Amino acid sequence: MARFTDHLYRDGPNNPFPGIKALERRLDREIPHRLGSNEGLDMPHHALRERFGAELAELARGYGDAEALGVRSRLANQYRLPVESLLVDAGADSLIALVLRATCPSGSRVVASAGTYPTFGYFAAGQGCRISEVPYREAPGYLAPDLEALARIAQTQDARLVYLANPDNPSGHLHDEAAIGTLRDALPEDCTLLLDEAYHDFRDSAWMPEQNRPLSATVRLRTFSKAQGLAGLRIGYAIAEPEDIVLLNKVRIHYAVSSIAQEAAETVLDDSGEVEAHIQAVIARRERLARWLEALGGDVLPSYTNFVALRLPSAALAERLHGELLEAGSLVHRPPQPALGHVLRITALEDALQPGRLAALERALRA
Repeated sequence: MARFTDHLYRDGPNNPFPGIKALERRLDREIPHRLGSNEGLDMPHHALRERFGAELAELARGYGDAEALGVRSRLANQYRLPVESLLVDAGADSLIALVLRATCPSGSRVVASAGTYPTFGYFAAGQGCRISEVPYREAPGYLAPDLEALARIAQTQDARLVYLANPDNPSGHLHDEAAIGTLRDALPEDCTLLLDEAYHDFRDSAWMPEQNRPLSATVRLRTFSKAQGLAGLRIGYAIAEPEDIVLLNKVRIHYAVSSIAQEAAETVLDDSGEVEAHIQAVIARRERLARWLEALGGDVLPSYTNFVALRLPSAALAERLHGELLEAGSLVHRPPQPALGHVLRITALEDALQPGRLAALERALRA
């Protein structure tokens, strides 16, 4: 059975504006006079120049490369993948919406963990999907999506899509590649596994080929918001089998990623040393934060992300501490799902380790 919506298997829809960069590649020559795209190429941008400089003003005037070939080529080189297995879009959220739009007609059943990244449920509801949620598995030192339950519900309810954040948000748990493969094999043939790997860069050996290859009937999505520090520019990418990328491109908003975001992503990809140094610094801070909380008596869950998850004895205590921290000017995250209301998620920034920054939490743990 078809995994994508039926109309995508017919000819079209075809992108009516593939962009000047794509046309230049097809013609194998530069087009110096852009007289057909109706961009504001003659806008002086004095204010932008004064505030941000001439290069940004120049990039802002024109559409970016609709195919984002510069970003995709660099990723393909780093991951040792064919460029045809990569798609660039406006961040992980946009990629979630794109995959839902391409695979799930209104009324489709989708499955996710109860309390996982809530934007998935928001977009799924907006798509008209019926959502089945599976409780997390919880034990001493363990809080993670239940892969067996996800597969079981997907089978019994004939789901079109299963969403899994890996590493997980908000627990930080990481399922290894073998577990992901077992889950994929247990899903219905016409079901897509949407693997949200927004925190992939913080796992061990993140650049190993086996952790980055396209998987059958699976879309792996990544972001430049975390390890590369480009959250405000909204850019991310998907890894999937080339035939699936073709279908996703049929419904992708082709100019959603700005020229500025693409140039920024290319720049950080070209300076992989700075990115790697940043990742290692984040991991070190994460471990310092975890050890400090544990020394206070906190129940800190293992994390493969840029945050730590602190499990408290009760949701009431977590709610009170969340409010006290916010009142003092520090915003940590408390999941809105009642079943995970006893968890606080704290980003591993140096600011979190400043003396007194988490004073309310420190007092509660010492009590």
